[in-house]
Amino acid sequence: MFYWVVKAILWPFLHFVFRPWAEGVDNVPKEGPVILAGNHLSFADHFFGALFLPRKVISLGKAEYFTGQGLKGLFSRAFFSGVGTVPIDRSGGKASEAALRTGLRILRENSVLGIYPEGTRSPDGRLYKGKTGVARLALESRAPVIPWAMVNTFEMMPPGRPFPKLGIRPGVRYGKPLDFSRYYGMENDRLVLRAVTDEIMYALMELSGQEYVDKYAAAAKAELSRAARDKS
Repeated sequence: MFYWVVKAILWPFLHFVFRPWAEGVDNVPKEGPVILAGNHLSFADHFFGALFLPRKVISLGKAEYFTGQGLKGLFSRAFFSGVGTVPIDRSGGKASEAALRTGLRILRENSVLGIYPEGTRSPDGRLYKGKTGVARLALESRAPVIPWAMVNTFEMMPPGRPFPKLGIRPGVRYGKPLDFSRYYGMENDRLVLRAVTDEIMYALMELSGQEYVDKYAAAAKAELSRAARDKS
């Protein structure tokens, strides 16, 4: 219920202030399990990504969103709970397997699962290499995968900016379902998982118009951080 209350409050405000737009909403199935695989440009994606969909979108978010202290921590927990985010441990290893099982449970409940294959926000607005967890979810659940591309949210609210810029219209494009039935039963094949993931990322590149970088976003962030330290 909290999800729909938050959405009912945000919908008129966001539409009036930012005039967001959407394309391809009808590509998202009206029922049954669905994987929305999206690019991740900005904190603003959490506001606009699911705004146009009549179904609740449950996303997997880092556990740190739910463990903060003080007023900021309270607001963070309330907001991410309100927009349907489920906390996961992103430390890798057994934690990654637990996150996968959480995603499969959500899909078994015939829900819409939103996931960002890049694993973190883009540091510079480009599209980075996807992690193969999304492919395992697709093959094990056999749910349709809808590429979900955010547009202009990086320009509106890049990483580190506390408030969005006015005058920039954010948008979202929902692509046609991707068919991976030819790979069913092959979810333990690493080459297959990479092929499925790369196909998803290619669809996102076409929808978003972003430049693609064949490295992980986390590695790019580490390089930028090191370069900044060297300059100082």
